[in-house]
Amino acid sequence: MLTYSQAYYDLKNAILPLYDEGESSAIAHEILNFLTGLGRLQRLSEKDTPFTQEQQLRYNSIKKKLLNATPPQYIIGKTWFLGREFNVNEQVLIPRPETEELVQWIIDDAKQSNLNTPAILDIGTGSGCIPISLKLAIPGANVTACDISAGALLVARSNADLHQVQINIQPLDFLDETAREQLGNFDIIASNPPYIPFTQKDTLHRNVVDHEPHVALFVPGEEPLLFYVAIADFGIRHLNKNGCIYCELDADHATEARQLFESKGYVDVEIRKDLSGKTRMIKAVLKK
Repeated sequence: MLTYSQAYYDLKNAILPLYDEGESSAIAHEILNFLTGLGRLQRLSEKDTPFTQEQQLRYNSIKKKLLNATPPQYIIGKTWFLGREFNVNEQVLIPRPETEELVQWIIDDAKQSNLNTPAILDIGTGSGCIPISLKLAIPGANVTACDISAGALLVARSNADLHQVQINIQPLDFLDETAREQLGNFDIIASNPPYIPFTQKDTLHRNVVDHEPHVALFVPGEEPLLFYVAIADFGIRHLNKNGCIYCELDADHATEARQLFESKGYVDVEIRKDLSGKTRMIKAVLKK
């Protein structure tokens, strides 16, 4: 049986072809914590402790999955978002740090505007991390979340139960204009929509393209702004006065996205960079 120390170095070195040094180290620590229930410092003090037979078998299985580029979050079934734990599986995208920044932008704006009871819609909710985090930060909000994927909706509902929040989670193909017109009116619309043309899939890391849901990654056809057009058109009819749209976006199409919203009558269209310096977020206001 491997010891805790041996397992850490064995796993870290095994996945180095897939991840850089820092990521490999972080993943190895995360998996060892998952297997042993012990944090880094405690494992260090018990570094010569051998795995039990069950732990060794689970380690072997997890290592095989990692070498197949399965993201560790899917293996563990959990990830962190804005300091809270969320359930994830291969039915949903793994929440990214830039999505945390988008949600924080919405929260900060709502507080600055004294918007205590907004009606909020999250389009393509996935794990539900966006609407759940907004509901927790703005308890008086009336929050609706939709997704085309039945599997994603199950995960979102599990996370709503986990965090004990009441939000309206419903199945919806947002590109179906007839279906989306059944939704009500909102003060805030949020979305991290698909925007990657499928022809660009080879530019993505294996752990993304091989395991994360393609319906949440790739836009149907080859038009990267397809969802932004649908969201902008929907907002014209369904945003309340001074309502706002907040979306994640691809840096390569940020200027086009801004021009799109401006061409449809939105004002104060703002593009922001994430903490790594990439243009990743847009806000558009509808004055009416």
